[in-house]
Amino acid sequence: MRVAVVGVTGMVGQIMLDSLASRSFPVSQLIPVASAASIGKKVVFQGQPHTIIGLQEALDQKPELALFSAGGDVSRDWAPRFAEIGCTVIDNSSFWRMHPEIKLVVPEINAAILTAEDKIIANPNCSTIQLVMVLAPLHKKYGINRVLVSTYQSVSGTGQKAVQQLNDEISGINGPKAYPHPIHKNALPHCDVFLDNGYTKEEMKLATEPQKIMGDSSFKISATAVRIPTEGGHSESVNLTFNRDFDLSEVRHILDNTPGVILEDEPVNNRYPMPVSAHGKDEVFVGRLRRDLSASNSLNLWIVADNLRKGAATNAVQIAEYLCANHLI
Repeated sequence: MRVAVVGVTGMVGQIMLDSLASRSFPVSQLIPVASAASIGKKVVFQGQPHTIIGLQEALDQKPELALFSAGGDVSRDWAPRFAEIGCTVIDNSSFWRMHPEIKLVVPEINAAILTAEDKIIANPNCSTIQLVMVLAPLHKKYGINRVLVSTYQSVSGTGQKAVQQLNDEISGINGPKAYPHPIHKNALPHCDVFLDNGYTKEEMKLATEPQKIMGDSSFKISATAVRIPTEGGHSESVNLTFNRDFDLSEVRHILDNTPGVILEDEPVNNRYPMPVSAHGKDEVFVGRLRRDLSASNSLNLWIVADNLRKGAATNAVQIAEYLCANHLI
């Protein structure tokens, strides 16, 4: 299959290449695409160098699949053009996610809604993906009424400039800034831009995307998103209120048997999810399961995942794998 990776030099683009290779996706021709500044440079895929080209040249090569991770403006302008030639676009930007005619997909949850006519498919927000991987099976069993989530998000979610800022500050270097404040030895309650309602765009993504993915708007979500000085991996403290009571051992059993989810819930042995242990892995990790002692039918838990892998690149490749396996592409 002819596969274009748009935004190939970015952090997610690089992991997309790694995921395509490590998961043995059937790539007959890789078409690496980036901005004008990177055209002519090389990227390595499966041990071979490939020359980066521009969007128009990539379009002319008529790829069958395009993985986009180049920002909302590029996706807005170019995803429809690729779709027009019959290419299936899986877009990692936020531009198409809440469009009523575009499907928002986490394969373990709702891949069955996809058809061959879906030529633009939205990849959810990184924090949303790991959240719904845990919410979906519990909602199916108990019915979720309300979700409170506080995120602890790594700087890699902002991009390479933010990673550089953190490393510069650790080394005492006064370099370019991705954030309005220091991030080293700090925590910023500021992920994405602030909106008129006082929430950030990241927080509103967490409030709306899960409902679309799970096909149910009966439950409500309130989020606070915080940037912390870790280089990779997002963490979430989650409080769930169900419509009926639950058995904690049954909750553990459900999560332990959910594909793509790993239960790490042995606090007495210091075993619980952490960004450092989730790094480089494609699964979502959940632990610290305990009843909320202040409210009925309520559960506290802790969710961690590698935001560049399952939170972005791996989920996109998994969508592509589903399309191939079901002859939809």
